Amino acid sequence: MTATKRVAILGSTGSIGTQTLEVIRQHPENFSVEVLTAQNNVDLLIQQALEFVPNAVVIGNEANYSKVKEALASAPIKVFAGQKAIAQVVEMETIDVVLTALVGYSGLIPTVHAIRAGKQIALANKETLVVAGELITALAKQHGVNIYPVDSEHSAIFQCLVGEFHNPIEKIILTASGGPFRGKDRTYLETVTREQALKHPNWDMGAKITIDSASLMNKGLEVIEAKWLFGLKTEQIEVVVHPQSIIHSLVQFEDGSIKAQLGLPDMRIPIQFALSYPDRLKSNLERFNFANYPQLTFEQPDLKTFRNLQLAYDALAAGGNAPCVLNAANEIAVAAFLKQQVGFLEMSDLIEETLTRSEFIARPQLEDYIETDRSAREFTENLLKSKN
Repeated sequence: MTATKRVAILGSTGSIGTQTLEVIRQHPENFSVEVLTAQNNVDLLIQQALEFVPNAVVIGNEANYSKVKEALASAPIKVFAGQKAIAQVVEMETIDVVLTALVGYSGLIPTVHAIRAGKQIALANKETLVVAGELITALAKQHGVNIYPVDSEHSAIFQCLVGEFHNPIEKIILTASGGPFRGKDRTYLETVTREQALKHPNWDMGAKITIDSASLMNKGLEVIEAKWLFGLKTEQIEVVVHPQSIIHSLVQFEDGSIKAQLGLPDMRIPIQFALSYPDRLKSNLERFNFANYPQLTFEQPDLKTFRNLQLAYDALAAGGNAPCVLNAANEIAVAAFLKQQVGFLEMSDLIEETLTRSEFIARPQLEDYIETDRSAREFTENLLKSKN
């Protein structure tokens, strides 16, 4: 790498955001922080801003603006607040790459703004492509913007394709850990608690994505994301459960050859590759040792018990705004589960009913996605109220 890349981190106080700053801390000659944003975690945002001294910070919750402004008064940092400011700040001329690590649907509008401003995207917010994959990929092509995947599975596919972009893909295989409830039946899942679901065996992630992983919805969202990132058909995307989380995903080519990307489960590797591509920078992270993993195992996902993965495949096959409905209903369902308002299996019931009863739009525009998200959330919330 030659010039220092100036990075905007949307969601800098979350799991991906803090690990991105670890990567930048290790490579100050390669990366600098241009923008930091957070929704509510004021204290950590202030701490990060004072360490990295970005050009600007944005606190999403406007009620916290004065606290951030006062804390950074002596530093040469612009301070903004609100969702509109997050979407606008990515257009700054001094930004080279925008890493979107916002949670859920909230990543869509800022990513649209960043692409329209010609910024390269390091995408950790899979929901952006789940909700509006057709729109986002068309915009990226129109504005000459590359989207570098940060999800470990999609980064693995991307790494396997380097040097192979001219060779057609026969299929890709996304690996799933199976989460904390792998092998459990519906009877067991009827009584699982929030605390049990938040104990992921391999990855340290935020609450929402950890619940998604436990329900296999995270893998369903990744299936949809993969379609748009790699230009695939639904039938070209396979999921296999791999409990050790060492093989992060695989690509099968037309000659039958399969390439896989391996490594210990550590998000800093895909984050660093997304920021440094096409270069690989040296890291001091722990290395994988085959002797510590004498067995790598694989099994088929249980689509009947973990229905969310099947629902995601169904939404992808339907196309249009169906994945947007799926995502909106899931976000409401997960929030309700975290508040102990619904059981683990009931999340799938809510999502399925919302999918079944929402208006279908075959060729949605941005305004349609925004309205679909709003109406699907409202419908799922009303379902929740009727059940409680």
